[in-house]
Amino acid sequence: MAKVSSEQLGSEPIGKLLVRQAVPASIGILVMSLNILVDSIFVGNWIGSIAIAAINVVLPVSFFIGALGMAIGVGGSSIISRALGANNKEKALKTFGNQITLTLLVTISMVALGLYFVDSLIPAFGGKGAIFEPAKIYYVIVLYGVPLLALCMMGNTVIRAEGKPKFAMIAMIIPSVGNLLMDYIFIYILDWGMHGAAWATTIGYFLCCAYVAYFFLSKNSELKLDWSHFGLDKPILKEIGSLGFVTLSRQAVVSIIYLLMNNILFGLGGEAMVAVYAIIGRMLMFALFPVFGVTQGFLPIAGYNYGAYKYDRVKQTIYTAIKYAAILATIVFIGLMIFPAEIAGLFLSDRPDLSEIDLATNAFVLEHTPSAMRWVFAATPIIALQLIGAAYFQAIGKAVPALLLTLLRQGFFFIPLILILPNFLGELGVWISFPIADVLAAIVTGFYLRKEVKTTLVKNKG
Repeated sequence: MAKVSSEQLGSEPIGKLLVRQAVPASIGILVMSLNILVDSIFVGNWIGSIAIAAINVVLPVSFFIGALGMAIGVGGSSIISRALGANNKEKALKTFGNQITLTLLVTISMVALGLYFVDSLIPAFGGKGAIFEPAKIYYVIVLYGVPLLALCMMGNTVIRAEGKPKFAMIAMIIPSVGNLLMDYIFIYILDWGMHGAAWATTIGYFLCCAYVAYFFLSKNSELKLDWSHFGLDKPILKEIGSLGFVTLSRQAVVSIIYLLMNNILFGLGGEAMVAVYAIIGRMLMFALFPVFGVTQGFLPIAGYNYGAYKYDRVKQTIYTAIKYAAILATIVFIGLMIFPAEIAGLFLSDRPDLSEIDLATNAFVLEHTPSAMRWVFAATPIIALQLIGAAYFQAIGKAVPALLLTLLRQGFFFIPLILILPNFLGELGVWISFPIADVLAAIVTGFYLRKEVKTTLVKNKG
């Protein structure tokens, strides 16, 4: 693997650089998303559709705790990218050390709370009726590995901040492959059911964490820490917190949405309707991987060049990233509009030994998922503008606009819509809330991004 230095973020042609950063990020996100997707297909075919709904109930809790690591990682990595761009390596090292300490302190505390309130949290997130028992089994086992997930997510963003996207890609591939292999052994061969699905996921977290530790201890990383870097530094913690709060707030809103959606849909159609959303939720994670990959590749380039006062390159990076992401989003949109029924069928088993509740759930899911999926992804081609626009403010360290723009779609628009529209339109009201929120968020983000480019990048270029 060729040696790559962070200085190349400020010198290579933007188009080539963005591709080099985004392709590995996209591949990593693809493999991670495929892991979630195939894991759900395995669970649906080898355990049952109720098991898919059970995992959907648990994900927002475990992902929120894991997202604490992502928040600390993104917040700190913005500092690291700008520090490397300004040739301030000591600040980069101190920031990284503080990220590790903070991630361990916060996530272990959250896991303890999550285990203590297990019987209250699962029903609150829609784990009711036949969903409760399998959800509890999965939840308890997976939660023990969540601090490892948090360290992986934090470390992965730092690897990208160093300009090493290929290593970040490998860090995302390893746990995915490990998880799927363990799924086959624990669920299909050993017939451990939900226990097997949970242990496969947890082992995947461990493998990822081991690889991330190897990277930073090897010669491939520029960030070589000593014990002094782990001591918490108040100004750095404040900056990590203000920027990381953007990512954490987004994941908190996602968890709230899961809570609301699972409960609203359970009221509209019981366990089967929750299973419909579980499949659509997997597709939301999987189908948009190339757009998320461009966004991940965009962050270190924008942050480095902003720190180096290369504003023309920052502006060019914004426009190029939006163009690439929009093209990819349109391709995804076309595929989802053509094949929604075929996609839904992948998650369902036709085994003759299925229980009556699983058979009834399968029939319901096949009937309701295609139209729901088309509505949910109806505005996919325009999401690039919203994602890149919000990411830009985070990359350059402007926490408040980054927070507001990040929360636009899901917090300010989507949550009110799903609380209001289903009262008048029922199930349809839930699904049309997605494209309405996408359109409104893209309009507002486009306005503020255009204003920022004119007032900061154009006036101050030079």
